[in-house]
Amino acid sequence: MTQLSIMIVDDHAVVRRGVRALLESQEGWEVSAEATTGREAVDLAKRLQPDIVVMDLSLPELNGLDATRQILKDSPRSEVLVLTMHHSEELARNVLQAGARGYVLKSDADQSLVAAVHSLSRHKPFLTSAVTEFVLDDYVRRTDDAAVDVAVVTPREREIIQLLAEGKSNKETAAALGVSVKTVEAHRGNIMRKLRLRSVTDLVRYAIRNKIVQA
Repeated sequence: MTQLSIMIVDDHAVVRRGVRALLESQEGWEVSAEATTGREAVDLAKRLQPDIVVMDLSLPELNGLDATRQILKDSPRSEVLVLTMHHSEELARNVLQAGARGYVLKSDADQSLVAAVHSLSRHKPFLTSAVTEFVLDDYVRRTDDAAVDVAVVTPREREIIQLLAEGKSNKETAAALGVSVKTVEAHRGNIMRKLRLRSVTDLVRYAIRNKIVQA
């Protein structure tokens, strides 16, 4: 039997332990890595190329949506299963647009997580019943979500928004992304103009409203 390699991404140790115990109770499944931040998850996935990534959305340094985009770019054979406490139509739509093919609420994990991983291991999508109703009709019909301002910013701008909203300086943000301070300053100016923000406080509010950081 081919071993199924799984990576768990969550910044709460108790959640990681519970998910690991549940998944490793299945024959042939192995949790090959754990990550506590989105950036760590991207680095590990690029190196390990796991079959399944079980991803929380509220993560420090890089949120789960943007981590998902980067993981699937670097490891296109991986499948991402979002495991979150958040329940909203907009968020579920953004999860699917990021490339994840599974969405399970933490409240449903006992009943649905194993089934979801089974499904994704066969490259088939899985949505819990709590999510399916409000996703299917709307997600298939909508071809343009430009009115939602979170779609206005680029993935790199979203990274910068998160780091700045978490209190990082321009220098710290530049170091985290491997770019120059001038590049961060240019992106920051573009972000403020594009979103019509006047202060860092406005930037933090935007990041919280669009689930880029957790309140």
